[in-house]
Amino acid sequence: MASQRLYPIGIQTFREIRTGLYRSLLPHYIGQNTAKGTTTIAKMSALIRRGDLDGALQMLQTYLTTIPYCDNANSKGHYQQMMYVIFSILDHYVDVEERTATGRVDMVLRTATHIYLFEFKLNKSAQVAMSQIDLKHYPARFALSGLPVVKVGVNFDVATHNIADWIVSPA
Repeated sequence: MASQRLYPIGIQTFREIRTGLYRSLLPHYIGQNTAKGTTTIAKMSALIRRGDLDGALQMLQTYLTTIPYCDNANSKGHYQQMMYVIFSILDHYVDVEERTATGRVDMVLRTATHIYLFEFKLNKSAQVAMSQIDLKHYPARFALSGLPVVKVGVNFDVATHNIADWIVSPA
């Protein structure tokens, strides 16, 4: 039953979608330097597998400085989609707008060892994002998963088109 929840469309279809995302969307994010992009993705994936989300976000922050300027980067949705694409390639379950009893989590990343609940903000602060996670009791939705739940507040800065700050905290 758990695998049905993680991959309601079937594992093969999920892999095909992930491969399609990788081949069609990622080049727009990494430009001409594909080898560097995939190396960064591989390093981020290794950090996440080791439970070092701070390190992965720091690497992502550095990586985002290499992405060319984009005219439509002034919405939270832009950053949410970008994070979905990048984290989908890391070979873990990723979903956006995951419904809870009191709202929607911006992004959920499920690894073999943890569930990470991301709340994204734009030109606010990571603390504001964390406050929303707590106010809306998002971790309660995942209490029966059997995995530790980690709250992640991420704030993006429109002026720099990058992550301004983040907080990672156990639920």
